[in-house]
Amino acid sequence: MKNKSFSWRTLIHIFFKILSWALFIILLLIAIFLLYYYIANKIYVSKGAGYEPKFSIYTIATGSMTPNINQFDAVINMRIDDPNDLKVGDVITFRSSSPVSIGMTITHRIKAITTDPDGNVCFVTKGDANPIEDELCAKYNNVIGKVIIRIPGLGHIQQFLASGIGWLFFILIPALVIIIRDILRITRLSSIKESANKMNEKKKKDPKKIATEKKRKEDIKRKLLSENTGTKEYYHEPSVKVVEKKKNKDKKENDKQKRKKK
Repeated sequence: MKNKSFSWRTLIHIFFKILSWALFIILLLIAIFLLYYYIANKIYVSKGAGYEPKFSIYTIATGSMTPNINQFDAVINMRIDDPNDLKVGDVITFRSSSPVSIGMTITHRIKAITTDPDGNVCFVTKGDANPIEDELCAKYNNVIGKVIIRIPGLGHIQQFLASGIGWLFFILIPALVIIIRDILRITRLSSIKESANKMNEKKKKDPKKIATEKKRKEDIKRKLLSENTGTKEYYHEPSVKVVEKKKNKDKKENDKQKRKKK
């Protein structure tokens, strides 16, 4: 039973440790993204509306790019500083100038490269799942970036986190779990420290141990003094052995005298 309970406690401890680390990594990534977007927005405000951050992330809201990019997938875009760096077949995210979807952010594939009436570079785009090309070409000035990474299903998590239940489940509860765990750890360490202090105090007040320690110190002191004064202790043969030798000698002499008388 003890082994089973110990193994269960170990498994639970490992599970919560993995969970806490996973939540810590998720919160760290969220913090990094929030910090990045905060800095990017500050730069955007300072440099004006024409500025786009080097990297941006968008959630796909429709199925116009299936099966290559599905609805609720997230795409990371990299800003393109030169229109010549884009080619046919690239997937770009841009702000639409079509009357039907003007101002909306769209992610479609480049089907052709042309110029507008003013001579500016313009990209003919089309959704992979759409039967026809987009009504108007995407001007280079409206291009936010080129899609470099697709993250499947991230939009579902984003939607869930945006809801009250998701915020409660992924942010508030994990934070409370981490805080409670740290409080319990601090409490346990405090109790262990208090028990150790009590044991030390008990050892200090034990009269037997105090007397033993005092005697040990006196013996060491006596020994050191003996060595310093140059006194030495010599071995003395026990008196018992001397008596035995004398008895044997007397016996031999008696035997010798008896032999003479005979």
